[in-house]
Amino acid sequence: MKTIRSAPQPGKPRLTTSAMIASIAAEGQKTKPAPFGHALVELARSRPDVVGMTADLGKYTDLHIFAKEFPDRYYQMGMAEQLLFGAASGLAAEGFMPFATTYAVFASRRAYDFIHQTIAEEDRNVKIVCALPGLTSGYGPSHQAAEDLALFRAMPNMTVIDPCDAHELEQLVPAIAAHQGPVYMRLLRGQVPVVLDEYDYKFELGKAKLIRDGKDVLIISSGIMTMRALEALQALKNDRVDAAVLHVPTIKPLDADTILREAGKSGRLVVVAENHTTIGGLGEAVAALLMRSGVHPPFRQIALPDEFLDAGALPTLHDRYGISTAEVARQIKQWL
Repeated sequence: MKTIRSAPQPGKPRLTTSAMIASIAAEGQKTKPAPFGHALVELARSRPDVVGMTADLGKYTDLHIFAKEFPDRYYQMGMAEQLLFGAASGLAAEGFMPFATTYAVFASRRAYDFIHQTIAEEDRNVKIVCALPGLTSGYGPSHQAAEDLALFRAMPNMTVIDPCDAHELEQLVPAIAAHQGPVYMRLLRGQVPVVLDEYDYKFELGKAKLIRDGKDVLIISSGIMTMRALEALQALKNDRVDAAVLHVPTIKPLDADTILREAGKSGRLVVVAENHTTIGGLGEAVAALLMRSGVHPPFRQIALPDEFLDAGALPTLHDRYGISTAEVARQIKQWL
């Protein structure tokens, strides 16, 4: 594993090790603390079937907030992710609705077979909520779940969701609780940016939403890349580029109608931006949909490369792998 060290820039301090786990929020950006944890507490007050489960990561998935409020409905399973998901399946079979949390790497790689066989195949009502998705940790491949969406998209019966911010997370919790069946949801934890409230955004399961329209380029994005796309709008506007942003939080099932309608508008470059490897995620899902449907706009991808990523400070890594705000704007201007 190679570590990327950040060279000091004029007027900026050298990034330290703490930047490997830094918040994805920009300096001065509005945030909310632990939106998932607080939303789950609100849900559980009216849903006695909700239980919280984790594998020694309650504090690091914001489930400790639920544990404090509902200690009798909180299950700490220890460092045993296979046990966590097997037990969650059993509780679901008895009528409970487990929200099982861990890191995305542990669910997608360490416990994949247990989820596949005991939750997905049995169509159990388990909500799998996983922190550190994609490149949101600087600790190298052991903690970077760059391929989690590809793995869970391939699993029958599994709904897959990649939220953008705290505003969406708060809406997501009751929405996935209302959905009968297994869900894999990427989790943003700690101090989470608030972005979509400015656009009067409302989450709907299985629906893509046009956040902003524009005539030159359509950015189709999910997760934190919708935030990056919206942040890049001003830099693009300064170069007279009028960009549209289509947020796609539900990766599976994909909102084919909305994507085809927006991508089918002539004269626009289509760019899919995702915090995931180029293989098997939103980009390839959209590309396959367009090809199968006979819609052929100019198409590009902003995504993580098909390689094991380096360790280092997150701001440096986001620049290096092309998913920072500046890099999003630069790549789009280059393609245009």
